[in-house]
Amino acid sequence: MKHQYFMEQALVLAKKAEELGEVPVGAILVKNDKIIAKSHNQPIFLNDPTAHAEIQVIRQGAKILNNYRLNNTTLYVTLEPCVMCFGAIIHARIKTVVFAANDKKTGCLGGCQDLRDLCVNHSLEIVGGVMAKQSSDLLRNFFKNKRSNND
Repeated sequence: MKHQYFMEQALVLAKKAEELGEVPVGAILVKNDKIIAKSHNQPIFLNDPTAHAEIQVIRQGAKILNNYRLNNTTLYVTLEPCVMCFGAIIHARIKTVVFAANDKKTGCLGGCQDLRDLCVNHSLEIVGGVMAKQSSDLLRNFFKNKRSNND
């Protein structure tokens, strides 16, 4: 139930990204059942290819906690993380990642490739598929509209 509540909040952020012309992905960082950071994709707005929703909340969370290690936090994201974001998640020592939709093009937690068993210095819990249909529908409609408008 808790996962659904926080994923709903991330989906609100994904819709905000869509309204701004960004790929609709939202993310929330939670510690002790409280949201400490939230954001959405912003690569276009910021002219920054690393400004994925996950990276944005990791940066915010590190500033808020005054520590680059985000121990005992949970990251909620509406799309399976890519390799870049997964690297940041590992380095930040995030405890749990909860994602909605699989990403068959760039996802690295089973969608396109699977880096979960990679030998790294941090292990984390991964929960996939929370509100996957809602996120997938949002993404599908976004790209359908982009194609029909020749964007």
